[in-house]
Amino acid sequence: MDLLFTIELVVPLHQIALLLILSTTALLFGKLKMALLINYVFTLYWGYFFNRDLFQDYIDEAYLFYIIYFGLGIFVMIIAMIGFISHRE
Repeated sequence: MDLLFTIELVVPLHQIALLLILSTTALLFGKLKMALLINYVFTLYWGYFFNRDLFQDYIDEAYLFYIIYFGLGIFVMIIAMIGFISHRE
């Protein structure tokens, strides 16, 4: 639990701007689910790929937990994308 209170994540301003542009565009076109998926993907990227070096010490201690957590995150993203493709109105 100390990890959540002590680590400072770094997110570049251009990526935040890209997130806002993509999310706003999706919401303006009425694509609420797409905006949620965009935010989810950015959060997953910032937490696991962009700031991976900050978590490296903790990943070594609880490697299996992080693999399962990341795997479930990817699984949720794939299921959401399949739902978007197969859903017809």
